[in-house]
Amino acid sequence: MLRLLWVCLLLCAGAACAAELRGQISLSAGGKPLRASEAAEAVVYFRPRTAFPPPAPMPAASMSTRRKEFIPRVLAITPGTEVQFPNMDPILHNAFSTSPGNAFDTGVYGSGQGASHVFEKPGLVKVYCNVHHAMAAHILVLDTPWFTKPDAQGRFELHDLPAGPGDLVVFHDRAGPWQQSVDPATQNDPLDIPLELKRRRVPPHMNKFGKPYANSGDAGGY
Repeated sequence: MLRLLWVCLLLCAGAACAAELRGQISLSAGGKPLRASEAAEAVVYFRPRTAFPPPAPMPAASMSTRRKEFIPRVLAITPGTEVQFPNMDPILHNAFSTSPGNAFDTGVYGSGQGASHVFEKPGLVKVYCNVHHAMAAHILVLDTPWFTKPDAQGRFELHDLPAGPGDLVVFHDRAGPWQQSVDPATQNDPLDIPLELKRRRVPPHMNKFGKPYANSGDAGGY
C-alpha cells in the first residue's frame, strides 16, 4: 500500500499534478439569449500565476477569405506562428493590420495561395481588408499554451493545466473582457460564463493608409 502511494506521488509530481477546467459560455444581446453556436468564436485561455516556459510556435495556421469573409473570424496562435492568407474568392483582397507589434500588409492578392506573415508579439491583432470595409477578423497571439475554443454548444475544456492558481480569461470580440481567478486543482464544478454582446461585428476602422474607405459598400472589390 505504501509503495502504491509512493508511485502515485511520483506520477503526480511528474505531471505537475495536471488538472483541468470545464465550463459553459452563454451569450446574450439586449437581454435576449443568442444561439449557443455563436460562442464558438470565443477563445478561452488560462495563464498561471507562477512562471512557465514560453509556448513554442504552432504549425502554420490559415485565415482564408471566402465570400468576402475571413475564415476563421477569430484565430488563436502562439508567438512565432506563421499565418497564411489564402484567397478562395474570384475577387481581390488585401489583408492588413495596424495593431502595434504585429502590423502587417499582404498587399492586394487574387485567388490562390496568397501571402503569409509570422506574428512575433503577444497581443490582439485586428485584421481588416483594404478592399472591403465590411471584412473584419481577429488573431489572438497568446503567451500561454493553455487555450481552446468552445464547441457549437458553447462548452469548453482545458486539459493538463499546471498546479496552482491563475487567471482564466475569455475573449469575445463583441463582449467586454471576462476574467476570473481560479485554481484548476480545486475547481471541480463546470464554470458558467455569461457574456453580453454589445459591440458591433465590424468595428469602425480606417483603411491601411489611415483614411476612410472610398466605398464602404465594397463594390470596388469586383
